[in-house]
Amino acid sequence: MPGRKKFSDLIEDVYDAAMDPARWNNVVVGINEFVGGDACGIYSKDLISKAGTTHYFCGADPHYIKLYAETYSKLGPFTFYPPLGKIVNMPDLVPYDEFCRGAFYQEWMRPQGCIDMADVVLEDSKSDAKILLAVHVRKRMVDDEIRRRIAMLVPHANRALMINRAIERKASETAAFAEALDRLGAGILLVDAECRIVHANTAGRHILNEDDCLRSLGGRLVLRDGEANQNLRRTVGNGSGAVAARREALSLTAHDGALFVMHLLPLRSLLRNGTKAPFEAAAAVFVRKAEMDGKSSGGLIARAFGLTPAELRVFLAIVDIGGVPESSEKLGIAETTIKTHLKQVFAKTGVNRQADLVKLAAGFSLSLAEPEDA
Repeated sequence: MPGRKKFSDLIEDVYDAAMDPARWNNVVVGINEFVGGDACGIYSKDLISKAGTTHYFCGADPHYIKLYAETYSKLGPFTFYPPLGKIVNMPDLVPYDEFCRGAFYQEWMRPQGCIDMADVVLEDSKSDAKILLAVHVRKRMVDDEIRRRIAMLVPHANRALMINRAIERKASETAAFAEALDRLGAGILLVDAECRIVHANTAGRHILNEDDCLRSLGGRLVLRDGEANQNLRRTVGNGSGAVAARREALSLTAHDGALFVMHLLPLRSLLRNGTKAPFEAAAAVFVRKAEMDGKSSGGLIARAFGLTPAELRVFLAIVDIGGVPESSEKLGIAETTIKTHLKQVFAKTGVNRQADLVKLAAGFSLSLAEPEDA
């Protein structure tokens, strides 16, 4: 007897399923009870291949669900699909006597004891697939009361499926964004207005785990260099919520003397009314070690600034090693020669400090992380 499941309770279940798709398993049970069916399912049908997949069902033998997907979805009576929300049963699609002689009825419906079924399109996207609700009945035909009760549910199920799709798209976009960040060799940290770390990519987490020139203390980003840490706080907002408009570039030095370059990028969002409001993430922090891949980046730098081979060697040495004496020892040439080439490098690149060369070099570094199995 239909109606044992309260309509209001069922609608609550439908919208719960909008937020948690796993709940559709319970929803189809409630739908089946409410409309007075013997079996119920939500399935998708490809309009081109005619292939069908049942996503949620109750009251049916899983063996027949499997057979439907493998064979009988292509033998069903649909020669056209009704508009969204229009409920049809077998006599609406094909003469019933003809339908009963067909393989779909004889080999799939009849062995299950089904006499008739009601179908309704729940989601009609622009693609070649449709999402439908099917209610199977035994010992009687689909009647007006079953149609009426299904019609009560259709708009709610349609909205719930639209919410499902929106959430899936957002989750997919978020996953793709996170994967793209993890592919970058540079560490990327998103921080809020109090420098709390909202997100860190793989390279960023690795740098934090080193607990050297920058670290996470109580979930907040902290720089070992006091002056750089103050600059970070000023740029991000120091908890005031008013993120500085300017960008900032900082040089950081690890305990072993390794140089890191940090770029701070304030983030802004526009609300629908046009007023400005900060995201949960107030700034993006980009960090990478100032080291060069001579083969991939050296040639680019040389071509970009017209450096001679000797000047490029000095440029890379300054970036990789640090100072004029160290570069002189490493390259095996006099400090005066290093200084002469460095003067030309400064003139051609338009910078006048070694720290600026480090920042410049970082901009030419390979941005993608190497595969783990490389």
